[in-house]
Amino acid sequence: MLDTRISRRAALMGAGAIAAWLHSPAHALLSQAATVEVPPFIDALIAKMTLAEKAGQLSLMASAWGGSTVINPASGSNANFEQQVEEVRKGMLTGVFNGSGTHMCRIMQTAAMKESRLKIPLIFAADIIHGHRTIFPVPVGEAASFDPALAERTAAAASYEAAAAGIDWTFAPMVDVARDQRWGRTMEGAGEDVHLGNLFAAARVKGFQGASLKAIDTMMACAKHFAAYGAAEAGLDYNTVDVSERTLREVYFPPFQAAFGAGALSAMSSFNEISGIPSNGNEWLMRTVLRDEWKYQGFVVSDYTGDMEMIDHGFAADAREATKIAFMAGVDMSMTSGFYRDHLPDLVEKGEVPMARVDESVRKVLAIKAKLGLFEDPFRRIDEKREAARSRTKATLALSREMAKKSIVLLKNEGDVLPLRKGGQKIAIIGPFAAGQHDLNGPWCVYGDNKLAIDLETGVRNALGKNAQITVVEGSQVEAPLPGGIEAAVAAARNADVVLLAIGESERMSGEAQSRTSITVPAPQQALAEAVAATGKPVIVVLKNGRALALEGAVKNAPAILVTWFLGSESGNAIADVLFGDYSPSGRLPMSFPREPGQQPFYYSHKPTGRPNPSDEKLEEYKTHYRSIPNSALYPFGHGLTYGKIDYANLTPDKGTLAWDGEIAFTATITNRGTRAAEEVVQLYIRDRAASITRPVRELKAFRKIALAPGASETVRFVLKRAQLEFIGRDLKPTVEPGLFDVWIAPSAQAQGVHSTFTLTA
Repeated sequence: MLDTRISRRAALMGAGAIAAWLHSPAHALLSQAATVEVPPFIDALIAKMTLAEKAGQLSLMASAWGGSTVINPASGSNANFEQQVEEVRKGMLTGVFNGSGTHMCRIMQTAAMKESRLKIPLIFAADIIHGHRTIFPVPVGEAASFDPALAERTAAAASYEAAAAGIDWTFAPMVDVARDQRWGRTMEGAGEDVHLGNLFAAARVKGFQGASLKAIDTMMACAKHFAAYGAAEAGLDYNTVDVSERTLREVYFPPFQAAFGAGALSAMSSFNEISGIPSNGNEWLMRTVLRDEWKYQGFVVSDYTGDMEMIDHGFAADAREATKIAFMAGVDMSMTSGFYRDHLPDLVEKGEVPMARVDESVRKVLAIKAKLGLFEDPFRRIDEKREAARSRTKATLALSREMAKKSIVLLKNEGDVLPLRKGGQKIAIIGPFAAGQHDLNGPWCVYGDNKLAIDLETGVRNALGKNAQITVVEGSQVEAPLPGGIEAAVAAARNADVVLLAIGESERMSGEAQSRTSITVPAPQQALAEAVAATGKPVIVVLKNGRALALEGAVKNAPAILVTWFLGSESGNAIADVLFGDYSPSGRLPMSFPREPGQQPFYYSHKPTGRPNPSDEKLEEYKTHYRSIPNSALYPFGHGLTYGKIDYANLTPDKGTLAWDGEIAFTATITNRGTRAAEEVVQLYIRDRAASITRPVRELKAFRKIALAPGASETVRFVLKRAQLEFIGRDLKPTVEPGLFDVWIAPSAQAQGVHSTFTLTA
């Protein structure tokens, strides 16, 4: 069943269709935002509700009967399960999140439908970030595939499993643009680029929600975190954000607009403040922009205790004031704090919050529950047999492997050390991630089990079968040396023909609350790498990471480097597919790898400054660069190698000018001069040479992934229209001005590829 369903839904919006839709002007994009019809019975139901019951519909709690994985800190407000069921009977809850499956859901929904006064169904939510039981690569890894249509399929598969476990609503996708890799939550988004972020935001919403939210294999998506969470100062989680409105509108808002345009009917407010106002209390953000300007019809839920945290921000004096500020700002639903059910009734009775405003929020929540089909059949997603039947099927595991191998990025391959041949050589797998069912699924994985995932050693043995000549040595722990570890690793390396050095970050080093001051390989692993490299044996670095890393010493200088992120259920098999050439790597970096950790924040689409250094070859005095390194990445956004030898040539515009309401086409010839088949991600970048607002040195506007047989060529064609050149002007409205533009068709944001120019005419 799953294969048919995924292929049908994927056909609804492939990468090309998503890209074309997102190239429309911003105002047209917003006009496609999902509408919410309010069934006639909703207002009649609201009229029967007490203030306490209305506050209950705006109060979401962590499930008291959850899984073993603890994601968030205890808030002090979670009851035990019996007490929580009693709250359901009293109408004090709209639903719970991160519960333990259909059995729990059935108990709670039965209490709501048989024992509560108004029989309003509960909504069950969860953090389904990159899979439910079948785990896919972390989202930044999926973004490395540069394949949004495939991400739509993995989101659909996650819904297929999770909806079978009673889940109606996922707290995904995270669409925050992340440009400081110290921030731990970079793993949860699509990286540093706005265009790529837009595509993956739309694709994942489409995948989660499918053609109908009433279907038993779909969930409602939640775009988060609104807004600019990825711009936290110093990459420190929960920290202050201070950016201009122009930057909000050009960089941080568009992926949300893409998500809402694709149909997302819930949004989550961010923890951070923006220019002195916490998002949970920011009426301009939640009402002026989101509701009035964008015509958003869904509801906003606070992040975990977000309303409560305005007290520590120094923005609210106490719980009652925090409740009033958050609710009046436009946060419809409170998560976990209990503030709304504790204080909203009194605020209404005292005349400080209008009843009409409460009814407005309740109406949105109930209408969306109706859109999910919960009033028609509250148990539509609660089926124990279905939950078991859909868990970790062959089809979802195969999809996990497909996405995992397409997420791997080959940074370096000196001397064509990769791919390895199967058999005839001795392989030493060394490092804390060489073997063992740990750190495979990655952060933000509530329901997955590492014990069911495939580790690197197992994947290599599966690939080699009886021909395997493998030695496995841990060498060091992730963040601590291992007594005798380096000596054992050196001995194994000396006895091997090639070394797979499995190093990087543990699951606990990425994700929420895991900001790092230095984004390097931990010192014990670096020491291990230096010792192994000193043996003179070929070393292939297999990086495990949830962010871009600053590579140093023997890691940086290794002949081959693979970025493997956290790949999920089929990790080892997917890595082996690439190592032994069963799949030629096609992943590209969705974030730049800096030359040194002190470069953060770094992103390719930076402004040129008034004193740009002419080139990376020579550092000139009094130009924009650090004392010792160029102002560029070691491995830039979009970079990634294949097992082919790819050549770019013959960039040809079909005309020299782009008419104001016309279009211009660019073609380039891409050739594989190697002896192996390859997939190349062909990228188109532009630069506006002179404008009334300074523009970045490059901006990604389109890309295509093409398959090339050995010796084959393909002419790739891109079409640009004026709308794709727009920026936020002096009046904070989208604009574009006639003038000269550069265009590159290239394999990365820093590669020259092939270059031309065109002129936009009025």
